Amino acid sequence: MKSKQLISRNIELFYNKASEETRLDKGMGVFEFERIKLLIDKYIPFPASKIIDIGGGTEKYAEWLAQRGHQVHLVEPVVKHITLAQKRAHKLKNKFFVHMGESRKLEFPNNFADLIILHGPLYHLQKVEDRDLTISEAKRVLKNGGIILGFAINYTASTLVGLLNGLIHKKPFFEMCKEELTTGVHNPPDEFPWLLAEAYYHKPDQLKEEFLNQELTYLNTYAVEGMAWLDKDYFTNMMDDKKQRPLLELIQITENDSYLLPFSPHMMIAVKKQTT
Repeated sequence: MKSKQLISRNIELFYNKASEETRLDKGMGVFEFERIKLLIDKYIPFPASKIIDIGGGTEKYAEWLAQRGHQVHLVEPVVKHITLAQKRAHKLKNKFFVHMGESRKLEFPNNFADLIILHGPLYHLQKVEDRDLTISEAKRVLKNGGIILGFAINYTASTLVGLLNGLIHKKPFFEMCKEELTTGVHNPPDEFPWLLAEAYYHKPDQLKEEFLNQELTYLNTYAVEGMAWLDKDYFTNMMDDKKQRPLLELIQITENDSYLLPFSPHMMIAVKKQTT
């Protein structure tokens, strides 16, 4: 099956141009990677868990989990990412499995996984029915008592960035922000081709509701970056051991604060499939 049948052509073109394999090695990506590993680690149920990472890119997280002894299955719709992930997997002693596929139709049996990570689907599917199908499929494949971790982009993300760097005064950028703030739909203007391809930006309560609608038990929602990235010298200070400490503590003490969640560009929801 060709990748264009699995994912929007605009999204595929975006990732073909972007360097997802190096994104987590530089800038904010370095701190994002470490933070997300910390969040995932809170919910890994067993020393040797069966984990599916859906939309996991090239896959640094699959590698990290496989190296820790878990059975990891990466599901990814972008051909470029599949090729890079296969190369990464072959180098490991405990290899992870790479599957060409997408979140709305998983090629796994019922009650298969202990933990499912939704890394990209929730923000690359603009239609609520597609996100509902994604969550339903994850629930089907999950064992009773298993956990789903869903990552989403906050509806305030572009607006906060625009306010910090002055882009809010560019009319096309501001029009995009208004659309995200009111409908959640993100479509990058032609003037800003480097912005993320078509996506959906969630309000925290709406993200929770989409999982509760599937009769999953809500556990918690976490800010990924939290408020700390608003520090005007964020990158410099995060590289300084002394100055990094209060920023990390700030993230930790506010990570579940529902009032402050919109100040974090990304968030992670944790839900459980109760034993029936």
